[in-house]
Amino acid sequence: MQIPQQYKFIVQLGKALHTYGVPSYKSQIYLSEISEKKGIKGSFMDTPTWINYVFYEEDDHTFNYVECVPPGELNLGALSKIVEITNNVLSNKISFEEAKQAIENIKTAPLGYGKLIELFAFMTSAGAFSIILDTSWVSALLAFLLGAVVYGITLFAQKSNYVRSTLESLVAFTVTIITGLLALKFEQINISMTILASIIVFIPGLSITTALEEITSRSLVSGTAKLFDALVSLFKQFFGVVLGLAVLSSFVDLSPNDVVNDVPNWIDYFAIILLALSLLPVFKVRPKDLLFCVIAGFASYYTTTLFDFTGILISIFIGTIVAVSCSKLFSKITKAPELVYLVPGIIMLVPGSKAFIGLSSVFLHAGNSYSNMGEQILYIFMGIIGGLIFSGSFIDRKNTPALNTK
Repeated sequence: MQIPQQYKFIVQLGKALHTYGVPSYKSQIYLSEISEKKGIKGSFMDTPTWINYVFYEEDDHTFNYVECVPPGELNLGALSKIVEITNNVLSNKISFEEAKQAIENIKTAPLGYGKLIELFAFMTSAGAFSIILDTSWVSALLAFLLGAVVYGITLFAQKSNYVRSTLESLVAFTVTIITGLLALKFEQINISMTILASIIVFIPGLSITTALEEITSRSLVSGTAKLFDALVSLFKQFFGVVLGLAVLSSFVDLSPNDVVNDVPNWIDYFAIILLALSLLPVFKVRPKDLLFCVIAGFASYYTTTLFDFTGILISIFIGTIVAVSCSKLFSKITKAPELVYLVPGIIMLVPGSKAFIGLSSVFLHAGNSYSNMGEQILYIFMGIIGGLIFSGSFIDRKNTPALNTK
């Protein structure tokens, strides 16, 4: 049976949205609305490891498409291009065949970020996040340098299947060993915070939040699978840290340093901007969207600090609403998907880092300063999900594409 071109395009579009990290429920709504606008009857299901599309013919015949696919990775630049192509199809500017070829071209057309920029992004994100954690200049400098080590291991993982399979644990182990040894000589190194800052690009806080978002939207299969996958990723990293601490403890007497924060508070605001800017190459944001992404990240984080007096739950709730509002506004201005601007805003709030700090502090015997860490993590999750709910992110739009491309 010859597959109609319009079916091929829908299948290709669905696979692309899956590959570039769009939440499953948003992909399903988006595909349904595009099919309806083009007069195609279909039902779609997207999960982290397989997709199932059913197309209905007028004579009661159906065409099924099922394929196993690996979990997607967030690529905001490719997502923007995908949405532009889809909009051109909806406006009849290009045909289904041309759109299908354009989507194929995205896979082989890298964005304008070279290895040098990516290296600097890894280093800057680590150093900036260390400053935000209120550590010290020495810790921030070490985290900055360790960012280069992490990037080097990441590049090597692209050439080795073994390293790729152990990447999260290997990175955490290597960073822990280096930090622990240097902490013996430099007393101003905060061990747990420096380790966390160095591997911040791997902390799955955004993945955990996305999983809970899907569960909240009743996409239970996909959300549950993604939640466990994110937790496993977190524990892989934590295993690397524990293994590194265990190895160090076998040879040296390792204990947390009494670190004095010698970084002025006003530096934090520059660090927030640097962190937001440095994470954009990691998410492969297109250069034309950089400024708005940085503004969204800064606005959401600054809002939480501004309303810090209300408590962590309320401040995160308000910060999430600000992030959603910024994404809606910038989407209308640039015609890009809201998700492109929402991710940089939400990632400044996600609680993966606090979970990591709490776990690491237990093994470093840091005392009772993190005894309520679990409660804080829960409040942050509640604040983000509550902000998404009350800002209308879960509305099943019937007239507007789920990715808000208008």
